[in-house]
Amino acid sequence: MSDLTASVLETKNGFHVDGYEKISYDFTFLDGVFDVENRQLAECYQKWGRVLAVTDMNVFDMYGEQIERYFEHYKLDLKSHVLTHRLCRFACAAYRRNTNFIRVPTTVIGLIDASVSIKVAVNYGNYKNRLGAYHAPMHTFLDFTFLRTLPVAQIRNGFAELIKISSCSHLATFDLLDRYCEQIIDTAFGRLEGASDEVRDAADKINREGIHEMLKLETPNLHEIGLDRVIAYGHTWSPMHELVPETPLRHGHAISIDMAYSATLANNRGLLSDKEHDRLLSLFSRAGLSMDHPQFDEDILDKGTAAILKTRDGKLRAAVPNPIGSCTFLNDVSIEELTAALRRHKELMKDYPRNGEGLEAFVDASDTGYTENNQKEADALEAAAAKAGSLNGSMNGNGVIHGGKVMNGHVDGHGVAEKLANGSAKGLTNGVNGFTNGAKA
Repeated sequence: MSDLTASVLETKNGFHVDGYEKISYDFTFLDGVFDVENRQLAECYQKWGRVLAVTDMNVFDMYGEQIERYFEHYKLDLKSHVLTHRLCRFACAAYRRNTNFIRVPTTVIGLIDASVSIKVAVNYGNYKNRLGAYHAPMHTFLDFTFLRTLPVAQIRNGFAELIKISSCSHLATFDLLDRYCEQIIDTAFGRLEGASDEVRDAADKINREGIHEMLKLETPNLHEIGLDRVIAYGHTWSPMHELVPETPLRHGHAISIDMAYSATLANNRGLLSDKEHDRLLSLFSRAGLSMDHPQFDEDILDKGTAAILKTRDGKLRAAVPNPIGSCTFLNDVSIEELTAALRRHKELMKDYPRNGEGLEAFVDASDTGYTENNQKEADALEAAAAKAGSLNGSMNGNGVIHGGKVMNGHVDGHGVAEKLANGSAKGLTNGVNGFTNGAKA
């Protein structure tokens, strides 16, 4: 029998059921989660005596040995598997409909944004998070020391999520982001050697307050039944334009384009003053985040609007800052107003570096989890592909290469090394805070 709150009422033609499921889970801030002195993670597994650790190749290459030593120290039987976290969480929701898991995020987005939501989803076709479920972890450990080995491009990518929540819901955090922007990105949120205590303290406050604010907003709406969501700022048009480029945009850059455009729309309406509008756009630019892209055009704007109206039950529900630190939802916006705002936004972008385009804005192997590429094999495969008249990446039935990756120096069943470094197949060049392809430079 279930001890969950429920009732069954007899009706004239049958029965009516009301059921309420309690969802309970914890977050623990813990630098050095895999240090043997910290037993908190191991204690979660003691009653089972075994652990299945699922990581991507990047994390396994850099931390695999430490993870093995940690669980060996606590006499826990460890099995490791390499898989992307999104697919793993989705599998936990699907397998036996409710498989427990513990989350240890290793990126900025994972630590301060994805860790908050219980949504477990994967992309399908050209649609973001189209397949998935709602399935909470038992526990989430937040270890910001992982950021020491995170590419700068990924630090920037996650910074966008903090702009999102603070600009619409927490002015004090936005002020800190504005004050310490470059230092936070350059020092991996104060975790790199040489970072000042001031920057470290500011980063810790930003992270804690940002996570807390998102939890307060999302906890009453874990299954996203309510469609007016403050944290959906930047997520009105980005689900469409993020996957439009041949090499998709990084999520942080896609939502930054959406947020910057939405801010211009709000400014046009007088909801955001010129000073605040300039301040917000300036922060995106200083962070190296995208505010525009050539393929974010009127056609994509129209298609994105149509798509989100279906998702949001016929209303636009576009979250915009009004003013910075608070939020308003726009519903009464015509396509003519949206188009006019886009044209003005693109004109404004001409006054910003790179016409508002971001730094390292496109997905590479640090997003997919496979940065360890044997250059000799990769070059040989590229030469073979070029000779065959095609260079796009996994060997298909027609002898064309599309996608694929090289793992631990061996080509997998899908073929050649991925397009890396914003479309280059020559290897990861984004920089990794002193690390390149998982090895200390």
